Amino acid sequence: MNTNQYLINHYNNYDEDSRLVVKHGSVEFLTTMKYIEKYIKSDDHVLEIGAGTGRYSHALAREGYDVDAVELVEHNIEIFKQNTQPNENITITQGNAMDLSAFPDNEYDITLLLGPLYHLYTKEDKQQALGEAIRVTKPGGIVFAAYVISDGCLLDEGFNRGNINVSQYIEQGLIDSQTFAAKSEPKALFELVRKESIDNLMSVFPVTRLHYVAADGCALFIRESVDAMDNGTFDLYLQYHFATCEREGLLGITSHAIDIFRK
Repeated sequence: MNTNQYLINHYNNYDEDSRLVVKHGSVEFLTTMKYIEKYIKSDDHVLEIGAGTGRYSHALAREGYDVDAVELVEHNIEIFKQNTQPNENITITQGNAMDLSAFPDNEYDITLLLGPLYHLYTKEDKQQALGEAIRVTKPGGIVFAAYVISDGCLLDEGFNRGNINVSQYIEQGLIDSQTFAAKSEPKALFELVRKESIDNLMSVFPVTRLHYVAADGCALFIRESVDAMDNGTFDLYLQYHFATCEREGLLGITSHAIDIFRK
């Protein structure tokens, strides 16, 4: 297991703590929390793998849940600890999503894998992380696994904003010239996938999919419009998003997706 130095450098200089706070970013957070709250019970024990600075872990701990968190990047762990309030029943451990040997089998009711799969680039590594998340989850427990979706990012960051030079990425072999599927690597930071590759990853695990959700839908693509909404319009937009985020026709254009399954 080699540590991705590109990843360490990125999070040492990135304000991860505020990413999910602005209106367009909060759509992903609010959607994920809505689905967590659909399944979590009052006495549930939660594990968040790849907790970052703790946006989800702290939110759940402040609602009274027992939360253990694992995070790779020391910089994120420092901010996580700074954000911890005295009444939170929460722990944070430095660790790698691909090796949770410090955690026993069948321990957690809810397991969150909301970041590590963004930064794993082979099928074997991704299945190792998924397998570890499943192993530590109780039978009947729920796992939430998040992905960055290639078409949503290509449409937004490439064709819409020009932050990605699509022609250059094709020349570099990072985007297939025929299918426009992404071919990510560590220096690109984010592993960009499509639902069919997620389905293929999950085919080896004896789990039951409950939901596959477009976590932020079109929110990043239209971020300026979302951020300019007054609170009433934003609430209406959220109602629309929650009503449509599992519609098959909209799943490919989201930037982030959550696969939710029962062990």
